[in-house]
Amino acid sequence: MLAKRFVLGLALAFLTIGSTGCLTMIAAPFQPEMGDVVVLTTTDADGVSVERVLSPIDDDGTLYLSANHWPRAWFRRAVANPDVQVRRGEETRNYRVVEISGDELAGIKERHAHPVLVWIGMGFAPREFVRLDPR
Repeated sequence: MLAKRFVLGLALAFLTIGSTGCLTMIAAPFQPEMGDVVVLTTTDADGVSVERVLSPIDDDGTLYLSANHWPRAWFRRAVANPDVQVRRGEETRNYRVVEISGDELAGIKERHAHPVLVWIGMGFAPREFVRLDPR
C-alpha cells in the first residue's frame, strides 16, 4: 500500500511540475550546449529596450523565432512593436516581426516540432511563431 501511494505521489508531483513549466528549470543543467542563439532587442510601449536570448529557427533561409514557454513577454512586445534588432554573433541587423498564421504556421510547426516530452517539460505551452523580415 505504501509503495502504491509513493508511486501515485511521484506521478502527481511530476504532472504538477510539468504543467507549471518547472520541469524546464530542473532539467536545464542537464540540457546539451545551445547551438546558434540570437539576442532579440524589443521595445515596450514606453520606449524601453529589452533584450532576450533566443534560439532562432532558420527555415530554408527564412528566420523565425518561437515562444515555447509560458513567459513570453518578448513575444507580446515584438508583435506590438514589430521593429526589432537581432544580434547574431558579432552582427546586428534590423528586422520587422511578422506574426504568422495559416499554412505558414502549420508548416513551420510540422517541420520544427518538439517531442512530446519536451512539450510536457515546457508546461504544455502552445508554441507561437514570428517571422523576421529584414528591413
